[in-house]
Amino acid sequence: MNKTPNSLQPKILVIDDEPQILRFLRISLRSEGYDVIDAMDGGEGLRLAALESPDVIVLDLGLPDMDGLCVLQELRQWSATPVLVLSVRSSEQEKVKALDLGANDYVTKPFGIKEFMARLRVLIRDKAQGQHKQPRQLFSSAGLIIDFVKRIVTLEGEPVHLSRKEYALLGLLAQHADHVVTQQYLLNEIWGPTHSEDSHYLRIFIARLRQKLGDDPTQPRFIQTEQGVGYRLVSEA
Repeated sequence: MNKTPNSLQPKILVIDDEPQILRFLRISLRSEGYDVIDAMDGGEGLRLAALESPDVIVLDLGLPDMDGLCVLQELRQWSATPVLVLSVRSSEQEKVKALDLGANDYVTKPFGIKEFMARLRVLIRDKAQGQHKQPRQLFSSAGLIIDFVKRIVTLEGEPVHLSRKEYALLGLLAQHADHVVTQQYLLNEIWGPTHSEDSHYLRIFIARLRQKLGDDPTQPRFIQTEQGVGYRLVSEA
């Protein structure tokens, strides 16, 4: 049974032209207590985004009237609403392009509803906490603590000694915890724009961080690799 929407429920705007996906998401989201509105093309999606002020926008890229990336680009001219891309397009280039244009996360179809809901909760939590405006002062997850004020990193109470660039890389991932941070963004921010294609630098430093954090890349506790796209630092749910 659908729950009656109220002003306290997070409002989700779903922009997708597949009736089956819309119906499935409508049922799934409402069963979790979300208020759901939907649009089947980009133009209507942009109109509802402006009128309804949703908390999160779920955006398909293959829309009938305009490409979803164009919707995202136009949206980012006037809105900072978190966007979760949900698309059948699975290439690295498409993911990187969407994230660089301002998407907050990317899930490929077919998708698991549990993972989708978890990604959605992260975006809603971040919006509520205003993390896009206020940098973290402390990151804590699974025994890893990063104190940004004192610039100290500890793991299970023991200090982790990092070089300046290792600390900068870990700190940047922590400021965007639970979100994919693209390789190009990390390289630009830490090594500068002249090194935006030097992904081998990044691989070396990620490997060093994992070694110092005791993080197994095949079953990571902290740093997840989004193959060909970037990295995600995972926080505790």
